[in-house]
Amino acid sequence: MADVTIGGRLHEFTAGSIGLADDVARTLGVEKFDEELTYQGGTLLTARIRPYDAQIQLTEDRLVAVWRGRRRCFFTEMYGATTTDLLGVLRTLRVEEHDDGLTLRPTSKTGAEFAAPATVLKEVSGLGLLEIAPLTKQRAGQLPSWRGLRTQAGELFRDVLPDGQPYFVLAAADAWLSLVPFADTDLEQVPALVNRLRVRTAG
Repeated sequence: MADVTIGGRLHEFTAGSIGLADDVARTLGVEKFDEELTYQGGTLLTARIRPYDAQIQLTEDRLVAVWRGRRRCFFTEMYGATTTDLLGVLRTLRVEEHDDGLTLRPTSKTGAEFAAPATVLKEVSGLGLLEIAPLTKQRAGQLPSWRGLRTQAGELFRDVLPDGQPYFVLAAADAWLSLVPFADTDLEQVPALVNRLRVRTAG
């Protein structure tokens, strides 16, 4: 996932293997796409949804967009936007598909820039859902005040989410990971499993 500031507005992009974006769109209520365009070596599909938000008692107008390449895809959405607005945003980014993933890079002189380092979500069998990001000063400052468990992968902390579900945070040498275990994960085995991880940022 990556947050990009374009024209003073924040836009979120989620990339992954082919099919991920369609799955996300379905969870939002998209049954079929309204438009299909050829765009930057792939196919861009859009759909408009108007869900009712009971909390603010308003019907939202959201444009859902999916870009599909050969094996990779990305998803984004905009509020109160047209397809022309969407294309204006996407023109500030260069989409490149690679064997090991997808890159979105702001093009020069468009004013688009990353608002924060991108994060990676990955399911690890027998363990849980990992969110991986560079270990910035801001994230280091958010680590628990107590001492964590030392593992070969880094310092491991255990805490609970507001709903009571356990989760873990791992501070590696140059990376930060949060781990939400699967329902059938043996929590007592998490430190041993994490100890087998090797984590580093690229570059």
